[in-house]
Amino acid sequence: MERADEFDLIHNNFDYLPLTYLPFIKTPMLTTIHGFSDPDILRVYHDHKDTYYASISNSDRNKDLPYLATVYNGIDLSNLTFRETPGDKLVHYGRIHNDKGTHLAIEVAKKYGMDLLIAGIIQDQSYFDNLVKPHLNDSSIQYIGPVNPVQRDALLKEAYTVIHLNLIPERFGLVMAESMAAGVPVIAMDLGSCREVISDGQTGYLVNNVEEAVEAVGKIDKIDRKKCRQHVEKNFTIDCMVRGYEKVYEEIFRREEQKNKK
Repeated sequence: MERADEFDLIHNNFDYLPLTYLPFIKTPMLTTIHGFSDPDILRVYHDHKDTYYASISNSDRNKDLPYLATVYNGIDLSNLTFRETPGDKLVHYGRIHNDKGTHLAIEVAKKYGMDLLIAGIIQDQSYFDNLVKPHLNDSSIQYIGPVNPVQRDALLKEAYTVIHLNLIPERFGLVMAESMAAGVPVIAMDLGSCREVISDGQTGYLVNNVEEAVEAVGKIDKIDRKKCRQHVEKNFTIDCMVRGYEKVYEEIFRREEQKNKK
């Protein structure tokens, strides 16, 4: 912030803290809000409504903030191999936490009768020990730990579909975009941004409970895996994200120019 005058625009991806410097700088600031880490933080955002905000999905917005645009997260397609031939396992990956519904993925696998691979960091050890670990005695349910991009690509090769039964509204959902980029359809809970990321019936299925998810597994063969990849290429690449932000930057400069003429 000490060098703010050297720049035409500051793009803040560091939550609310840089907003507190706004009274001391003249350079306009764009803040991309990647979710609110605590409800009390909203007060800081509301105190700075004269700045510029972008959201990462239409669903992840606070109704009282003046957003300029939604710019979806972009993913790197170079480390996600498209495979037209599906794997033979259900896959669930991401942080292991109740919010992400790992236990629900296990329930779907058991009810449908299909092997499940689970990957990701254990964010809630108690949750893992009580609701996930007891099922690992069954060879059809495996936990392989955290995965790096190379390991994630190998994991998605095994996937018939990815189960993403989040229990809280999804803010964006990189797992969904990454999976579809590899040609893997996604079955997700219809909460938050899931309906913005998944094209229901085209690149996966939106569901409301475990029973609907089990039914959706039985319909995965109707999904064209090429359409999954094309959907990501059209909406969720790094280039798409850059083009989106370029438009936002242009709008900010236009507004600042008008402001300076007054």
